[in-house]
Amino acid sequence: MSFTIIEQATPRLHRSELAVPGSNPGMFEKAAKSAADIIFLDCEDAVAPDDKEQARKNIIQGLNEIDWGTKTMMVRINGLDTHYMYRDVVDIVEACPRLDMILIPKAGVAADVYAVDMMVTQIEAAKKRTKRIGFEVLIETALGMANVEAIAQSSKRLEAMSFGVADYAASTRARTTVIGGVNKDSVVLSDKDEAGNRQAFWTDPWHAAQTRMMVACRAYGLRPIDGPFGDFNDPDGYISAANRAAVLGYEGKWAIHPSQIELANTVYTPSAAEVTKARRILEAMAQAAKEGRGAVSLDGRLIDIASIRMAEALIAKADSIAAAT
Repeated sequence: MSFTIIEQATPRLHRSELAVPGSNPGMFEKAAKSAADIIFLDCEDAVAPDDKEQARKNIIQGLNEIDWGTKTMMVRINGLDTHYMYRDVVDIVEACPRLDMILIPKAGVAADVYAVDMMVTQIEAAKKRTKRIGFEVLIETALGMANVEAIAQSSKRLEAMSFGVADYAASTRARTTVIGGVNKDSVVLSDKDEAGNRQAFWTDPWHAAQTRMMVACRAYGLRPIDGPFGDFNDPDGYISAANRAAVLGYEGKWAIHPSQIELANTVYTPSAAEVTKARRILEAMAQAAKEGRGAVSLDGRLIDIASIRMAEALIAKADSIAAAT
């Protein structure tokens, strides 16, 4: 391990992140009763300009009057390039002790996070707020991805990053058909066989960006979260996208429709077989330590310190899920 020790972000269960428009308060009660781990009430993209002020009022009322249980409650503020943002921060943070986190959209440089941090810190001090608000940032522009490592180090409040594929595709001029989906033109051709035939293998156009953001998160103690999948009538497509991100090391995924919550929770919940294997790894290492053996094998495979860390992380996640259900 490096001599540089990175502090890990506040741990939260973050398998599913449900987006709820602030302009539609009729959805708040249903969201509160859902199985989503984290809910964000939206002031930004899901709200038309003429509805911004009312959405802010709806969110304040909803946070203060609805029983959200033990869910992590977050608000997506408007972008720093708009005149709505400062009122989002001031009005909501001052009025809502139930608020846990703020979601900062289109973070482009570390100073964007610094600016919101400064405002929140002053409000907390003025209002003698005892619960410290955490941040999640959306990496959804080419500028944000170019500065993702600096953004990851921008604030002690920062807990997570989400990959916002729709705006990212627009920013990079990528050709996309479904938000978070793949493209039939993104293929690799095999060499010709003896008959001159070739096979086409689809590729994931978001893999490189998702990997870069994930590495920045893991390097600096944050949770990497995959963003939206636009076609909520395609559960198979959603599961496929969620699995691709999970394989990379992501902890959860957005749900833009209630039907996607359970899909995310299922993909990002360790299976019983995985938990059992993780416990066997720890047991094997503990037994080897008692016997004074340095090398340990399990089921014909070598296991080492890295295996322990992975097993401990998986068991910790399984325990937090069990405690929340």
